Amino acid sequence: MFAEWVRDFEDAADRRRDTGDPDFARRAVMAPEVVASVRRFQVGESGDGANLIAKAGDAGDDDYARAVRMFVAEERDHARMLALLLGAAGRDTIAGHWSDAVFVRLRRVLGLRMELMVLLIAEVVALGYYRALRDGADDPLVAEVAGRILDDERRHVPFHCLRLRGDLPRTVRGPWRVLLLGALAVVCLDHGPALRRLGVTRRAFAAEVIGHFDAAVAAVHDPAHDLLPVSA
Repeated sequence: MFAEWVRDFEDAADRRRDTGDPDFARRAVMAPEVVASVRRFQVGESGDGANLIAKAGDAGDDDYARAVRMFVAEERDHARMLALLLGAAGRDTIAGHWSDAVFVRLRRVLGLRMELMVLLIAEVVALGYYRALRDGADDPLVAEVAGRILDDERRHVPFHCLRLRGDLPRTVRGPWRVLLLGALAVVCLDHGPALRRLGVTRRAFAAEVIGHFDAAVAAVHDPAHDLLPVSA
C-alpha cells in the first residue's frame, strides 16, 4: 500500500536534486511581522522526527517506515530552505518557540495514531500558511520558497490520511476538531500580524484551514477517496 508512496518520495527527492535550490544569493525582503512568523514556522519544520520514525518502525510495514523517513527528510529540507531564506533577508533563525514546544509534547503523548492526528493538524495549517505566504509575498524569493514547500505539504496530507484510514473511529472526529480549533486559535493569534501583512484576515485563514481539515477527515473515513500519490 505504501510502496507507491516510497516511489513518490523518491521522485520528489530526484526533482529537488535536478532543480536545485532557489537563488538564495538574491536578497529577500520581508516585513518584520513576516520575519517573526517565518522564524516560528522554521522552528516547527526543524524537528528531528526521531519519535515519529521510531513509531513508524514499530508499525510493522517496511514501506511505510521508509516513506516516513523520507517525509521527515522533506520536513528538514523545509527548515533548511526557510533558514536560508531568513539569511537572504539578513535575519537569523531562533532556537525555539513555546508554541512548537507544546505541539511536540502533544504529538508524543500517545502512540502513532495520536501523533499523526496532531501532525495532520499541522499539515492543514501549513497548507493555509504557505499559500498565504506564496500569494501575499511581494518578494519573488519568498514566494518561490513558499510555493515549493506548499507543493510538498499538498502531498503530505493524503500520505498521513492513508495511514489513519481504517485506524480511526468516527467517534474521534469531534475531539479531533476541537484540537484543531485550539491549535488554529493559537496560530491566528501568534501569526495574525503576518497574515494581515500578507493580505489575509484571521477569519479567512481559519476558514481555509478548517476546509482543508474537513476534507482530510472525510478522506480518512471514505474508502472510495483516492489517497494515492499525486504523481502515481
